[in-house]
Amino acid sequence: MLALASAFAFNAQAQQEKSLATVEVIGSTPLPGIGQPLNELAAPVQSATSRDITASGALELGEFMNRRLGSVHVNETQGNPFQLDVNYRGYTASPLLGTPQGLSVYMDGVRMNQPFGDVVSWDLIPRGAIASMTLMPGSNPLFGLNTLGGALSVQTKDGRNNPGTALQTTLGSNARRAVEFEHGGFNDKGLDWYVNANVFKENGWRDDSPSDVRQLFGKLGWKSGGTDLKLTLAHADNQLNGNGLQEQGLLAASRSSVYTKPDITKNRSTLLNLAGTHTVNDNLLFSGNAYYRDLKTSTYNGDINEDSLDQSVYQPSAAERAALTAAGYSGFPASGANAANTPFPKWRCIGQALLNDEPAEKCNGLINRTRTEQQNYGLSGQMTWLGDLAGKRNQFVAGAGIDASRVKFRQSSELGYLNPDRSITGVNAFGDGVTGGDVDGEPYDTRVDLKSRTRTWSVFASDTLALQDNLHLTLSGRYNATSVKNRDQLHADGDSASLSGDHRFSRFNPAVGLSYSPTKTLNAYAGYSESSRAPTSIELGCANPEQPCKLPNAMAGDPPLKQVVTRTIEAGLRGTAPGGVQWNAGVFRAENRDDILFVADNQSGYGYFKNFGQTRRQGLELGLSRQVGRLNVGAQYTFLDATYQSAETVNGSGNSSNDAASAGSPGQEGSIQIKPGDRIPLIPRQMLKLFADYAVTPAFTLNGSMVAVSGALARGNENGGHQADGTYYLGSGRSAGYAVFNLGAGYRMTPKLQLTAQLDNVFDTQYSTAAQLGATGFDANGNFVARPLGGSNADGYALRQSTFYAPGAPRRIWFGLRYVFS
Repeated sequence: MLALASAFAFNAQAQQEKSLATVEVIGSTPLPGIGQPLNELAAPVQSATSRDITASGALELGEFMNRRLGSVHVNETQGNPFQLDVNYRGYTASPLLGTPQGLSVYMDGVRMNQPFGDVVSWDLIPRGAIASMTLMPGSNPLFGLNTLGGALSVQTKDGRNNPGTALQTTLGSNARRAVEFEHGGFNDKGLDWYVNANVFKENGWRDDSPSDVRQLFGKLGWKSGGTDLKLTLAHADNQLNGNGLQEQGLLAASRSSVYTKPDITKNRSTLLNLAGTHTVNDNLLFSGNAYYRDLKTSTYNGDINEDSLDQSVYQPSAAERAALTAAGYSGFPASGANAANTPFPKWRCIGQALLNDEPAEKCNGLINRTRTEQQNYGLSGQMTWLGDLAGKRNQFVAGAGIDASRVKFRQSSELGYLNPDRSITGVNAFGDGVTGGDVDGEPYDTRVDLKSRTRTWSVFASDTLALQDNLHLTLSGRYNATSVKNRDQLHADGDSASLSGDHRFSRFNPAVGLSYSPTKTLNAYAGYSESSRAPTSIELGCANPEQPCKLPNAMAGDPPLKQVVTRTIEAGLRGTAPGGVQWNAGVFRAENRDDILFVADNQSGYGYFKNFGQTRRQGLELGLSRQVGRLNVGAQYTFLDATYQSAETVNGSGNSSNDAASAGSPGQEGSIQIKPGDRIPLIPRQMLKLFADYAVTPAFTLNGSMVAVSGALARGNENGGHQADGTYYLGSGRSAGYAVFNLGAGYRMTPKLQLTAQLDNVFDTQYSTAAQLGATGFDANGNFVARPLGGSNADGYALRQSTFYAPGAPRRIWFGLRYVFS
C-alpha cells in the first residue's frame, strides 16, 4: 500500500522527480502509514498511476513495467502476454513453477506470491482496477520473504476516489476483443463502492495460442470519523495457452510456429481482503488487514519425450503384430522398417503400451498434467507514530503478521505420440511405475502427490530520525520464522523417495539508510539492506543427490536447504537542474549467499536443487525527464552486471563445451563448469528506454516509447562457452539485442466518448526475449527424427542440440472506444 507520489517516483507524465521539497510519500511497508517526504527515503523508488498505465497501451502490469520502469525487462518464456517473467535488476517474478523468484508482489497489502513456489500469476491482478503501483528497490526487509531484488506494491481503486460509470470495448489484431465495465460511487452515510469487470479474448499471434481472461473485482468501503474499512472481493477464471520457446530452425521457417502443443494453464482464484485504518490523531495511525485466498491451477502440456530421441526404428515381431491386429491397430509395416518409411509411427507407441514393453522409451510424446490447490490466509497489523525523540522529528513504525497456507499438488505424465501438427495424442499409459515400463532399468514413475502446509510469522519495525532538517537516518528490520511441512501421499515416511519432511527457517534482516538534501533541488542517499527467502516446497522436494529428479516431471526426497540471503548496498543522487530537467543517478550491488540452483547429476538429464555459493548483481541507473509546455519527454538507462561468484557443475547437455563433447562425444548428455565471473543467463547487460507524450490539442494526445535491450546468454550456456558447429550443435547460445518502438493516440470525440489506438512494434522487428539450449527431435522441415545423428558415442547415436528462442510479438494494432456515463 505504498502510495508514492514522489519526486523520484516514476510516472508516465513526468518520469522522475517533480519536486523534492513538496511531494510526499505514504509509508514504506505494504500497509498504509503516515506520509514522509521522499527526500527521507534512501532508495530510488518508482511509481505510477492508473492514468499512466492506461496511456502506455500496455495489456497488463508486467508489460507496463517493461515499457516505462527503469531496470525492468521481461522474458516471454511461456509465450503468452499474461505469463511474462518480469525481471528487475536481474531478479524475477514469474508464473512458471521452479523459476527462482526474487521479487515480492503485494495487492492492497496481500502478498500475491503463491505459497507453492512463490510464483506470481500476473493474470490474477486486474489492470483496470489498479489505482497506483510502486516499485521499491533492493532487499527491503519490511516487505518480508522473497524481497531479494525489490518489492512491487499495487493499490486498487475505490468508489470514493474513483466515482462514475464507464464502459470500454477493444478490437484489434489476432482477433483481440475485450469489454470492460467499471462503476464507483459513495453516499453521505460513509459508504462507498466500486466494481470492475473485464472479459478479454484473443487468438494470439502464435499458432494455437488463445487467451481467455475473465476478471471481477469489487470493493465495499465504510468511513466514519477516523475509521476507514474496505472489504475487497477479487475473482478470476482464466485459460491461457502459452506454447513456450521454439527451436531456432523451426522459428526461422515460421515466427508463429510452436514446438509442441498444447500448453494450457487454467487459473481460478478468489480473494477476500478486509483492510482498515484508524487515525487517532495527526501523529498516530493504526492499520491492518485480514485475507483469505483460494487458488486452483491446472496445466496440460504436450511435450516431446526426450527418452525416445535415441531409439532406433522398431520392427514388431509376429506375435506382437497379431496382438496389435487383434486390438484393432494397423498401419505398422510387415517388414523392411527403416527410418525412411517409418520415422516414428504411432503404432510403435500404442503397441508398446499395449504389450507393456518399455513404452516410456518407444513413445515420442508426453502429456504432462499438474493440479495445484492452494488456500492461504493471514492477518497483519501496524502502528505508525510521528513525534519527537531527543528534540528531533521522529517517525516510528512497528507491526506484526502471520501468513499460513495449505497446498495440494498432483502431477502425472501420460505417454503418447506426435501428430504431424506437433500436437500430442495420449495412449492411456501413465508413468506410474507399472504400466509405464522401465527406462534404463529404473521404474518410470513421474507421479507426484504432495500435501504441504506453510506458516510464517513476523515482527517488523522502522524508525526515521531527523538528525538535522536536511539529514535523515532510517533503521529498520524484520524477523521472519517459517515452517514448511510436506507430506507425501504416495511414499511412506522413511522411503528414500518420500517427499515428507518438516523444515523450519528463521532470520532477522536489518536495513539502514541515510538521506541528505544540501539544497532544495539536490538529494543524496545511501543504504544497506538484507532480505531472505525460504526454500519453496518444489525445491525442498528435489534436493537429494541420491534421488535426482527431472523437473518439471518429477520430484524426489530431500535433505534440508538453507535460506537464500541477499545483501544490497546502493547510493545515488537525484534532483532538478536548471530548465526544469529532472535527473537521477545511482549505483547498486546485491549479493546472494546460498543461492539455489538446479545442478547436474551423473544420470542422464537428471539433477537436483542445492545451495550455491554466491551470485552478484550490480549496476548503474540513470534517468532524465523534462516537461516543456505540452511535451513531456524522458529516458532511462541501466547497466547491469549479473555474475556467478562461486564455482559449480551444472547440466550442459545442449552446450558444445560440455565434458562429453570435450571428450570426443558431441551431442551427448554432459555437464559444464561455472567459474566465478561467468554471467548469469537471460539477464541483459544494458537497457535503454525512451518516451514522449504530446498533447496536440486538449482533446488529442500522442505518445511513443522505445525499449532497447542488449543480448543475453541462453539458459544452458552458463559458462558462455557454447559454439555452434552446424551438425551436432545449432544456434549461437544467446539471444541478440533488440529495440522495439510503440505508438499510441487518444482522441476525445465528446466529453463522454473517447477513441484510443495503439500500434505496438511499429517496425515489425523480429526479436527474442530469451533463449535456452536443448535437444531437438525435429529436422529443418519440422519432421520428427529418431536417432538423428549416429556413430559418435558408446550407444552408437548422438542427439542434435539446438538453441531455442522466446520470440517477441510482431506488429499489432488495436482500437478502443470508452464511454463515460457519469
